[in-house]
Order: sequence, then C-alpha cells, then structure tokens
Amino acid sequence: MSPSVDTPRVEKLATAHVEEQLGHGAGEEAKNASDHEHAASFMEAFKQYKWAVFWSCMISMTVVMEGYDTILMGNFWAYPRFNEKFGSFVDEETGYIVNASWQSGLNMASTVGAIFGALGNGWATAKWGYKPVCIVGLFFLNAFIFIVFFAPTKAVLLVGQMMCGITWGIFATTGPAYASEVVPLKLRGYLTMYINLCWAMGQFIAAGVLKGLVNNPTQWGYRIPFAIQWVWPVPLMVIIYFAPESPWYYVRNDRLDEAKRSLNRLGKLTEAQAAGSLAQLVHTVKIENQVTTGAQYWDCFRGTDLRRTEIAMMAFCGQILAGSSFAYSPAYFFTAAGISASKSFAIGLGGTAFAFCGTIIAWFITARVGRRTIYIFGECASCVLLIIIGSIAATHNEGAGLWAQAAVALIWIFTYSITVGPVAYSIVSEISAVRLRAQTVVLARNAYQLVNIVSQILVPHMLNAKSWNWQGKTGFFWAGTSALVATWAYFRLPEPKDRSFEELDILFAKGISARKFSSTHVDPYSEVHETSDVKPLNVQHTTV
Repeated sequence: MSPSVDTPRVEKLATAHVEEQLGHGAGEEAKNASDHEHAASFMEAFKQYKWAVFWSCMISMTVVMEGYDTILMGNFWAYPRFNEKFGSFVDEETGYIVNASWQSGLNMASTVGAIFGALGNGWATAKWGYKPVCIVGLFFLNAFIFIVFFAPTKAVLLVGQMMCGITWGIFATTGPAYASEVVPLKLRGYLTMYINLCWAMGQFIAAGVLKGLVNNPTQWGYRIPFAIQWVWPVPLMVIIYFAPESPWYYVRNDRLDEAKRSLNRLGKLTEAQAAGSLAQLVHTVKIENQVTTGAQYWDCFRGTDLRRTEIAMMAFCGQILAGSSFAYSPAYFFTAAGISASKSFAIGLGGTAFAFCGTIIAWFITARVGRRTIYIFGECASCVLLIIIGSIAATHNEGAGLWAQAAVALIWIFTYSITVGPVAYSIVSEISAVRLRAQTVVLARNAYQLVNIVSQILVPHMLNAKSWNWQGKTGFFWAGTSALVATWAYFRLPEPKDRSFEELDILFAKGISARKFSSTHVDPYSEVHETSDVKPLNVQHTTV
C-alpha cells in the first residue's frame, strides 16, 4: 500500500500550472469541464462525442484479427486437412495428428511475437502516437500473411505466425489505450469493453469459416481461413489514416494547439468546452507529474504506479487463469473425446456466438454494476462451472456425459463473456496513469501472454490422448487458478467506475484500499481558487 501524500498541495500546484500555461481562469474551466463530464448522461455524451466513438471503434477493429487467429490455430488440431498437411500418421483409428510439442510451438509462436510487438508498441506510441504506429503495423501484417498462407512446412508456419503475432501485439495494446483516451467518462466503459466484442467477432468469423470448410478435401480447406485475414488490413489503413490522434498524446508532449484541434475533431464542442477539456487534460497530467515522474517501462514499477501496474497485469492474467485456454475453444477436446469434427466445430461456432452476445449484455450490466463486482463474480462463477465439467468427466466421460460437458462449456463461455472477458479490458484501460498508459497496457498484455504461453504448453498435454489424457478433468486445474484470482481481486482490485483519471490519480496517491475506492470522496479541484505560493511537491519515490 502506498503512503498517503499531501494531495491538497498536489491539486494547488496542478491548478497553478494550468493557470500559468493556459491563462487566468483556466483552472475554473477545467473544473467546469470535469463537472460536465460527470453530469452528462449516456445519450448526451454519445451525441456530443459520436465521432470519438466512431474513431475508437475503427482502431479497435484491428483486434478482430487477433481474435480470428487465436481460435483459428487452436482449432486446426481438430481439422482433418490441416493435420494431413502438417501432421504425421499415427494409426488407422487415430489418423493424422500434429504432435503435442508442435501444437504447443505453433500456439505459442504468435504469442511470443505479440510480446515483442507490444513492447515495441509501448515505446513507439509514446514517441510517435497511436495512429502512425497502427498504420505501420497493418502494412506489415499484409506482408506477413503471405508467409502463413504459402507455408510448406511446420517450421515456416511457425515463423509466419510469430511475425503476424508482432503486429497483433501492437493492435491488442493500442485499442484499449486509445479507446480510454478519446471518449468521455460515461462512454469509457462501453468503448473499452467493445474491444472484447471485436475479439469475439474475430472468433465468430473464424468459427464460421472453419465450420464451412471442415469437409473440404483440398488444401484450400486450411488455406482459405489464412487468406481471409487479408480482408482487414487495407481498409483499416485507409480509415485510420483520417483518424485524429489522441489529445492526451499531444498534451503529454506539450503540443497543446494540436491537442485542441484533436478535441474538436473528436467532439462537437464550443470554444469554451474545448478550452475547458484542454485545461482538464493539462491539469490531470500535472497532477501525475507531481506524484511520480518518468514515462519509461521502469517507471511503471515505482511509487504509486507499482500498485496500478500490478492491478492491470493481474486483471488481464485473470482471463487465462479463469480457464479460457481450456473452455473457450473446446472443439479439439470434443474431437479427441470422440465427437465428430463437424459437430465439434458447430459447438465452437455456437460458443463464439454466445461470446458475442455476452459482451453486448455486459454493456448493460456495467452501466449499473461496478467493474470490481463483475470481475469477482466472473472468476467465482468460472471456478464453479469448471468444477462441474471436471466432475462430469470424472464420472461420465462418454455419450451423454460428453454432451453435458459441452453444454457446461458453452455456459462458461457465456458467463466469461459477460464478466471477466470484457471487464478486464475496461479495468486495464482505466486503472493506468495517463502518462504511462501505453507502457502499463503493454506490460499487462505481456503478462497475459506469458501466462498464455504456459497454458499453451500445458493444455495440449492435458487434452492429448497420447500425452496426459486428462480430457474434461482439466477443469479441476483451472478451477483452482480462477479461485486464486477471485481471492486476489477481493483484496486488491479497486472500483474505477465513474471516476475521472484525475480522481483515480488522487485515490492512488492517498493509498486508498481497494474495498474503499468506490465510497471515498475526492475532489481534484477542491483547491482551484488557492493557487498562490505553492512549492513543488517531491513525492516521486513513494513506495508500495
């Protein structure tokens, strides 16, 4: 826990800085902008910032491709034509199969690439902004898809997946950060959770493509799914070229005129509203600069930012630890257990439809219920459902028992998609400090990827008939990990709902416990009229 800091002095200094940089009265304008942001209804915010919603949705659409590939490669192990090309013949009963080691390697290839892509993105976006980095990533993705499409061997396919993963790492970390910065408070939860909807869209498209081509006897049965990835990059490059850069990026780099132009492009603002919004951004950045300094990866582990980084990392890791590697893509499991490939992919298609609908339902739930409550409930529900799957597998692992496991897996997908899946994106986007947002999202996503690598090594062995052969009993393992995450969330996950970035900065600076975040009153502008004789506050080296 961070020690409490002298937040009134932080507020005074921030207001003095705003007045000095933007002129007399700018502090009052910032306060008015903050009050308006809190008071606005959903429809008022949407009408005023409809262009911000549009541009956020377009940049988040890049995540569709990551969701598409995630389910694509994981389900190819149950895909007859793919196994004939890249697998080896076992026996007449089993047929062709890609062994567990290569399954793990091909699963991990894009994940490893995504780690390096995300790390580069954190540095690049801080230097050049979200928009140009996203366009460059899309350009190279077009080229890398050629590698996987024409891959003659498993080794070449692995390299292609790794190269594509670099660009997916860029998109997975750009979407949440950009969405949280360009839309107002009342829309922030919807647009950050929309990223999970894009993920679900990608998986739904992939499941439909796989289901439609599972009985194709030619090489196009597995090549067409790879080729469909070319549909996205060029149109998105053109659209994103016209998108405005995040105004927070300009403020962090002292380019205030460009920040104001960006604000005017994002929302239908009067001159006074634009000036107030700009003052609010400057005020927030100054508050953060007084609490801690620096904007490098190392700074995410110093002072109050260490706690914020921990929360962001664990929120994303909780998606994997809730059992997503096992229950989210059940087609291979059911094929290995004896259900036909066609029926397995039908189950997978239904599951992705559940995920899509679940994310939409999550929008309505989070409008009334806090992120913390939903996240804890989701982890607890995952634990219970995974125990049920494991119990059925331990007692009835054939016939009706297999279909019962399939039904519970679909319920798990739906539950995950209205809780942990979308809410994690919102938590990670909101909890990070403004000046370290890109770096914090990158570290959180890479923590997710590292846990994902471990799960991608374990799950094929857990499910593979020639390896550990746990089948549905794998649910017991992931039930344990989801229970651990639920315990962590109860004690460590704060509630960011309806909090501005300024308010979150002050709550973390005061060291408020996670369970008291939602009930603690804080006013970033309580000292807006007391801006004289304020000395700089040096609290950069507070500890957690």
